[in-house]
Amino acid sequence: MLEASFFRRTFRAFRHRDFRIMWMGACASTIGTFVQQFAQSWLVYDLTKDPFYLGLDLFLGQLPIILFSLIGGVFADRLDRRKMLLGSQYIQMFCAFLLAALFYTHTVRIWEILALSFVVGLGQSFGGPAYSALLPTLVTPEDLSNAIAMNSIQFNLARVLGPALGGLTYATVGATWCFTLNGVSYLAVIASLMMVQVKFIPQKSRESILKSMKEGLQFIREREGLSTLVFLAFFTTLLGFSLTGFLPVIVQGVFHGGTQIYQVLLICSGAGSIVGALLVAASEKPDQGYIVLLTLIGLGAAITGFALSTQLLLSCLLIFLCGVAVMASASLMLSLVQLIVADHMRGRVMSVYNLAFRLGIPVGSLALGKIIPITGISPALMGTGVLLIAIALYFVIAMRNVTLFRRAARETS
Repeated sequence: MLEASFFRRTFRAFRHRDFRIMWMGACASTIGTFVQQFAQSWLVYDLTKDPFYLGLDLFLGQLPIILFSLIGGVFADRLDRRKMLLGSQYIQMFCAFLLAALFYTHTVRIWEILALSFVVGLGQSFGGPAYSALLPTLVTPEDLSNAIAMNSIQFNLARVLGPALGGLTYATVGATWCFTLNGVSYLAVIASLMMVQVKFIPQKSRESILKSMKEGLQFIREREGLSTLVFLAFFTTLLGFSLTGFLPVIVQGVFHGGTQIYQVLLICSGAGSIVGALLVAASEKPDQGYIVLLTLIGLGAAITGFALSTQLLLSCLLIFLCGVAVMASASLMLSLVQLIVADHMRGRVMSVYNLAFRLGIPVGSLALGKIIPITGISPALMGTGVLLIAIALYFVIAMRNVTLFRRAARETS
């Protein structure tokens, strides 16, 4: 009886038909994305032997989101969000098949990989706000936090299955099929978008794009704690998300291994993220601000330990804990933001939040790509872990009078 109750509570968002359909389609597509990412990261480093190009590839994939995400948020509050998502999927599917063709004909060059990463990011800059705004309309308000956690689980389930499938595909039939499988996977999310019944379609507006953007920024400034969540999202990805992007450097430089060790570390990270999301999904109205700050401190400690570790088993455990902390904090922050935003503002507010969340990834990756050749991989990663702990502790003190973080301040003072 207790187990059945736990199961129903943890997976309660699946009671909603449209959410189930979108979840399955998104999961299939995200698995394909990680299959490609496995091959692409390895090949970029293998072609160049320079960690800077790994950082540059990640940076160019995120740059369009930095440039156009706010505009995408405005359109997500004006247009049919399902149609925006379909357009985004078509662009990304085309890029995957084009990269597969380039590898099949043995004509691929590093600049072409970088250029296609930019185009994929361009599609995501409009698809991301539309998806963030569409997701809460698929469930009831009381199941929203659980739906966000479940969405995180599908993403991280893909992080486990994607590298495993990517490693198998890469080893048996080559990189071309990794990109082909990703292209095929977009058909699943396209089919799911065709099947869902969208309950909220934004009204068209003649208001200027700039004015609409200003309204979204003003809303964030006026809501207590919302601007802090935006800053925390940025620092979390700036300092906590670059680890997996530079795993090829760790694998070759510290463990002197190949794709098998790389695959194991990615799977451990993804498994940890699934556990982190499940913990959030199973919780009932936790003191979210308190948990966010604690998990960010834990993430910094795990990154620091991973940077110092030279034992593979210990590194697997630490990167697993990194995954738990990253996903627990990210899911809770996103839930808090979604719960206090009205539907007519959701696209703009989520575009700002997603921009902050995404911006940290390329900035952190590009910075580490430059720092690692100077200091080495271990000191560079250790620095990000220590800095993340310091920032989380600062917010514990600075936000002691804000409702979302009051308990954290009280219990640590």
